Amino acid sequence: MKRASLTCQCAWRQSMARRQLGKLRLANLERERFNELCRLHEMVDVLQQAVEDAEVRVIAEREAALKAIAEAPPVIKEKVVLVEDTEKVNSSKAEVERLKGLLGAEMQATFDAKKALSKAELRNEKLARLLGVQEIKNKTLQDSLKRMEEKASDLDAENKMLRQAVASIPAIKSPSSEIQKEPDLQASPENGKIANGAVKPMIVDREEDFHHDNADEPPSSNDADAEKQQQELLIKCISEDLGFSTGRPVAAYLIYRCLVHWRSFEEDRTTVFDRLIQKISAAIEARDSDETLAYWLSNSCTLLLLLQRTLKNNGAAALARQRRRSSALKSPRENQAPGHPERSVPDGRLVGGLADICQVEAKYPALAFKQQLMALLEKVYGVIRHNLKKELSPLLGMCIQAPRTFVVSPRGSGSQGADMAQQASMAHWQSIIKILTNYLNVLKSNYVPPFLICKLFTQVFSFINVQLFNSLLLRRECCSFSNGEYVKAGLDELEHWCHWLTEEYAGSSWDELKHIRQAVALLILEEKHNKSLKEITDEFCPALSMQQLYRISTMYCDDKYGTLGIPSEAVASMRAKMIEGSTSPSVQDDINSFLLDDDFSIPFSVDDIARLMVHVDIADMDLPPLMQEKSGSPFEP
Repeated sequence: MKRASLTCQCAWRQSMARRQLGKLRLANLERERFNELCRLHEMVDVLQQAVEDAEVRVIAEREAALKAIAEAPPVIKEKVVLVEDTEKVNSSKAEVERLKGLLGAEMQATFDAKKALSKAELRNEKLARLLGVQEIKNKTLQDSLKRMEEKASDLDAENKMLRQAVASIPAIKSPSSEIQKEPDLQASPENGKIANGAVKPMIVDREEDFHHDNADEPPSSNDADAEKQQQELLIKCISEDLGFSTGRPVAAYLIYRCLVHWRSFEEDRTTVFDRLIQKISAAIEARDSDETLAYWLSNSCTLLLLLQRTLKNNGAAALARQRRRSSALKSPRENQAPGHPERSVPDGRLVGGLADICQVEAKYPALAFKQQLMALLEKVYGVIRHNLKKELSPLLGMCIQAPRTFVVSPRGSGSQGADMAQQASMAHWQSIIKILTNYLNVLKSNYVPPFLICKLFTQVFSFINVQLFNSLLLRRECCSFSNGEYVKAGLDELEHWCHWLTEEYAGSSWDELKHIRQAVALLILEEKHNKSLKEITDEFCPALSMQQLYRISTMYCDDKYGTLGIPSEAVASMRAKMIEGSTSPSVQDDINSFLLDDDFSIPFSVDDIARLMVHVDIADMDLPPLMQEKSGSPFEP
């Protein structure tokens, strides 16, 4: 208890001592403040006294000055009279006025000259841009002319082959006259069947005399009327949207089966091909929508594949005829097997597969139909590509320059407001992705072959690359650091979309954006002033030419951090290499050739369709309801 009491007493004494010490310090502080205040009051009194003394002295000096002025003697002013020569003065004034007029006229002329020079420079810049655009158009037209010449040469070669086929028609008709002279001669595989003035091989089944006797009868007017009615029925069917059966276009298979059943490929003269082409063209032009275009793109591509695998050149006609005759003699029932393409069943379903298709001799109407169908396919593909580019063009013009609301949010930051602002500024890029996705859905819903979708998007991405890259090089305000960040963010969105699209449909679409990707990488490259020309060309921009690199380097500005751009030594090296590698008569024209050209070509051929399309089968294909209801259809048993 003593110890505790001592501890309590010590603590109490310490607290009391602290209180006393605080009071003493506070008293000392108040005393010092009071002393300082007194000293300041004394200084104010002294300064006020000094001011009063100065005012008294100023008043005394002013009174002394007034008294001195009053006592001073008056000053006599002398007037100087100048003797002037009036004539010389007038002549000098006239000369001065003349010189002033000349000076004003000279200044006005200089101002007008500067104004005209600025207008001429502006006009020259516009003409340079127009010249660049015209050069692109000229190059495009030259490429189109070259392609047309190549197509013309191919058509000439094919026309020669067709003329040879037409020239061989009289030799084919000669056996028919012999058959007409001997009507009592029994039909055989060597004699053949006469139809439309041409000889067609016929398979004879000796166990079925009914079919054999009907085959020997010449075609009557009733048969011609029936065939015409069947053609009308086919035309009426394809006028409607027949849709797809397990991913296969019904219209293409229906047209193909009718042509095979009618043996139209072996006809020397027929109008069914022209009517089909006219009807398909009219259906496309009447409903010029993406759904209709995609529908006929799928049908025409499938039908062209079927024709490619069915028709053969005239050079092998004799060998094929001999093979058909020998196969008919060896197995007369072979062509009535369940797998034969021309077999039909009562329930309105087609049976057969492309694996067992027998090739037929390609006559002139069939070859012409194949050419027209390929031209129609190219036209539909070109219209779809044009429509897609037309929808993307206005958005691409807005995607090249960053809006003021665009802010790049750093990684790992959880700022929700910055993310919302960035999403709002990326609305144009999102619209582009939405348009691409809509076209993809339309093409896939109409079962367009994947290789055609891949080639379409590859060319569209090439168009996006050309538009963005050319706009970047033609507009100085777009070659900035912040604008590079904006375009880079939009390209990242396109890259994510390509990964989502998969390799089957995207193909090399992302690689088509290499020019704009490398240009943007150069804009947002850090420490550009430390990079050499070799590092820039080898590591960062291998796809860009010297003209393009020089254009970007001379227009670049860092509007965000204020850093330096490409070093002047590298820019000088670029210009020197451009001048050294110039091949045009005008070096300046070669330096300004930095724009890219768009690709307007058709990136596929008939051989590509036959090679890239997967195996298709016409087994178990449902006939359209109209074809099932009508009696006398080509597929009735």
